[in-house]
Amino acid sequence: MSTEGATAMQHTSARTGTRPGNRHDSRAPGRAPSRRGAEHGAEHGPGASVGSRSRLPRYWFAERLLSVLSGHRPVHWMLGHTIGHAYEQLVRLAPGAPLSMNGLRPVLRHCDEYVPQPGVIEAFARITAGERVRAMAFRLEQGTDLRWRCAAVELGGERLMAET
Repeated sequence: MSTEGATAMQHTSARTGTRPGNRHDSRAPGRAPSRRGAEHGAEHGPGASVGSRSRLPRYWFAERLLSVLSGHRPVHWMLGHTIGHAYEQLVRLAPGAPLSMNGLRPVLRHCDEYVPQPGVIEAFARITAGERVRAMAFRLEQGTDLRWRCAAVELGGERLMAET
């Protein structure tokens, strides 16, 4: 074995900046590999990792609402993550599973947001199952404890807010 081969097989300290010979990427241990376009703020899209987008409040809530409204999770999963009448409305809607689609599990394809004022996010999501596409919109409000909570939900034009 050549000296280069023996050196490549040795594991060195993370502080030295070198990597083990079996690693072909330049990232430090414990860090995710960088994605093309990440430096340009592309947190969603074909190249974005699901892990990075799930840290965004709009994606986190969209996934949770989708699970509840498709019948895959119980409504109480949203307890503490809703404010006002939003939870009560979910209690009424969930048994009908309005986002279940002919036995296919719906998938969150895209979610974007509009910020009308600080502490408020109005988000909209595209949900697919097979060839069918559904729309979901929801409003998030940030409390004094800096936690986001869902305040309203709409599906495909049907307003699902509590009656006044």
